[in-house]
Amino acid sequence: MKPRITENEKENPIIVGLDIGTTKICVTVGRRSGANKVELLGVGKAESAGVNRGVVANIQKTVTSIREAVAVAEGQSNVDIKVVNVGIAGQHIKSIQHRGILTKNDDDEIGRIDIERLISDMYKLVLPPGEEIIHVLPQEFTIDNEPGIKEPIGMAGRRVEANFHIISGRVTDIKNIKRCVDNSDLEVSELILEPLASSEAVLDEEEKTAGVVLVDIGGGTTDVAIFHEGIIRHTAVIPLGGNIVTEDIRQGCSVLRNQAEQLKVRYGSALADENKDNEVICVPGIRGREPKEISVKNLAYIIQARMEEIIEHVYYEIKASGYEDKLIAGIVITGGGAQLKHLVQLVEYITGIDCRIGYPNEYLAKTDMLNKQAFDELKSPLYATGIGLLIKGIQSIEEEEKRDEERTTRKTPVAGKEKSKDDVKVIAEGQSRKEGWLSRFLGDWIKDGADIDDDTFIGKK
Repeated sequence: MKPRITENEKENPIIVGLDIGTTKICVTVGRRSGANKVELLGVGKAESAGVNRGVVANIQKTVTSIREAVAVAEGQSNVDIKVVNVGIAGQHIKSIQHRGILTKNDDDEIGRIDIERLISDMYKLVLPPGEEIIHVLPQEFTIDNEPGIKEPIGMAGRRVEANFHIISGRVTDIKNIKRCVDNSDLEVSELILEPLASSEAVLDEEEKTAGVVLVDIGGGTTDVAIFHEGIIRHTAVIPLGGNIVTEDIRQGCSVLRNQAEQLKVRYGSALADENKDNEVICVPGIRGREPKEISVKNLAYIIQARMEEIIEHVYYEIKASGYEDKLIAGIVITGGGAQLKHLVQLVEYITGIDCRIGYPNEYLAKTDMLNKQAFDELKSPLYATGIGLLIKGIQSIEEEEKRDEERTTRKTPVAGKEKSKDDVKVIAEGQSRKEGWLSRFLGDWIKDGADIDDDTFIGKK
């Protein structure tokens, strides 16, 4: 199937994001639009059956779900999907801090190629067996002992030092994700940590500069990313999510799993005191049995207990990062779990930090490819990671364009730096004349009987 969209495809290539979640597989298709926005062309969603807490547990089921979601996305966008940006999460994700140093041979300006060399050195770090580096994220730079530099490109300097936030994951889990993508007849363009992708969709630069915590509550995991002064400072993946809340409801209310999920989505609340005592839900019985009545307040107590545990884990990560008192922009909650009623109030009560829900609609451009209902649905926190993967893909393309431009600029002769062929020829002729004059002088000197000892010419053999 040939893409319908071919106009300006080179300037605005089509990008595909693949979010392999615990509850859903989501495929987003889009391209760069004006004013730093994303034009969505299609979205495909399928139930995820082979993923447990962000980790692939059944390759065949995951491949089936990916193919199903890809087929829906291809049908909406009329684009033949081959290359995807894949999100990765899971409790195996770890992060460390490291410092790198680069010494140049001159004082010329620092370019992207120099920063790339520093980043490449970080990928050579020796990690514990079975771990692999996923991201190397530069933080502050120090140029010739001048610290606190955020944008070193274009500055003059000989010695460049940098702090790096390095994110790693388990090799086997990374390979399993790649195998699922390969078996789905797709190619991985880039592997992206999901909280990083979500942050691009729901946070702006002002919040990142002021200090903010992104909390992405998914089905199997809760991802945390802390930003301060525009730089990522801390990342963590908590192995608890919306699915464990559903499981608690199933056991606590003695209902089927699909009934528990519906109870959570339609009537769930993170604060029990916000519900009336006499409000009751009637759940159909199994195979002709009597219907079951469930108190809305009791349902909220079950949900609140588990959500308090998740928020406590998040608060622990905030305190461990050392940035608890520097979060002017507070906490931003996104992901499917963010749709739970009264969650903002519970987070503010436990942490004492301002909180809001993050919607991925700020960077979405209007499109004629999707109807209004489908477009409005995509503004849900549920799709923050999928849209963020598109934004990260666009950023990678822009970075590559800047690198190509810099390489071209470096190859172009600069006035005063390189000499033309004619200049080289003149210098060569002048050198030849000088050598000829010296030879004649030495020859006359030797004829006149000058005494030359062995030490006169240092290079004499």
